[in-house]
Amino acid sequence: MRKLIKSMARKIGLPPGSLVHVGEKKIEKVKVSVIDYDESCFSEKQLDSFDECISYKNRPTITWINVDGIHQTDILAKIGECFDIAPLTQEDILNTDQRLKIEYFDNHVYFVTKMIYQSQKTDELIIEQVSIIFGSNYVLSFQEAEGDVFNLVRDRIRNKKGYIRIKGADYLAYSLLDAIVDNYFSILEKLGEKIESIDDELLQNPTPKTLKEIHGLKNDMLFIRKTVWPLREVVASLQRRDSPFIDKSTEIFFRDVYDHVIRVIDSLETFREMVSGLLEMYLSSISNKMNQIMKTLTIISTIFIPLTFIAGIYGMNFQYMPELQCRMAYPIVLIFMLFLAVTMLVLFKTKKWL
Repeated sequence: MRKLIKSMARKIGLPPGSLVHVGEKKIEKVKVSVIDYDESCFSEKQLDSFDECISYKNRPTITWINVDGIHQTDILAKIGECFDIAPLTQEDILNTDQRLKIEYFDNHVYFVTKMIYQSQKTDELIIEQVSIIFGSNYVLSFQEAEGDVFNLVRDRIRNKKGYIRIKGADYLAYSLLDAIVDNYFSILEKLGEKIESIDDELLQNPTPKTLKEIHGLKNDMLFIRKTVWPLREVVASLQRRDSPFIDKSTEIFFRDVYDHVIRVIDSLETFREMVSGLLEMYLSSISNKMNQIMKTLTIISTIFIPLTFIAGIYGMNFQYMPELQCRMAYPIVLIFMLFLAVTMLVLFKTKKWL
């Protein structure tokens, strides 16, 4: 967050639409890939020169241009000039802390979403901003780093599966959004398994490490909630707004994505309540554990109080103590002390204090 605020500070005093990258540089070199297709033909390649984007602008086929890495502002400026993207929109694409939103223009539709996936090395959640622009025959997607959840979409295009090769750019934009939302379910599934694991650990032997895991889960829930809740407004607008770039037949698919988003939100709220319950259960377990320890120490102290009293009496340095003259006084006192301790243990057991 501190780095993000520092990046935002670089924009102070600049005019609106100034292209300044806000966020972390996650990839060294920007990569641009193109998939161009229609019902009968298909081509896919990496662009060596960004000037090649111009040749895809007015083609009758559907073109998907994906950009991995948004820190090089000159590249975004070239693509923006080619596809007539407004400077303020380019500025929003470069801001990786952009709130999820949707905007409609005369020549395209622009929306921002967040892609969530787990790091294979650290197993932590990674949230990456994805900006998508689609017009009559093209879709532009801008990602912070290489690697995404769109491989199934690419396979459907390559293998001509489903409606994707016979429908327009709006359906491709829906497919990308649907892939992002569907991946939320896999993230929630893993979080659910983690919650169950922590729940079992709490019942057996809660440790400070358990508390750390609970706080980690709580932070993950906050991040996902911050991501998913605004997405509901974006998808709701896509399914209701009349736009020349969204076909009537595609609106039903956006409604399906909206249902998925609502299910994710419902599951997320349930998990948040479960995590709050885990925290309360941890505190209760620690409190019960402490009570058991204090109970044991109290019973031990209670048993030794009368024994200490007897030992204290016979430890006094008086000259005239009749018991001192008796040969059996010492074993008699020990036997009495043992009898007293056993009696107290039996009494505690009878009252179910042990």
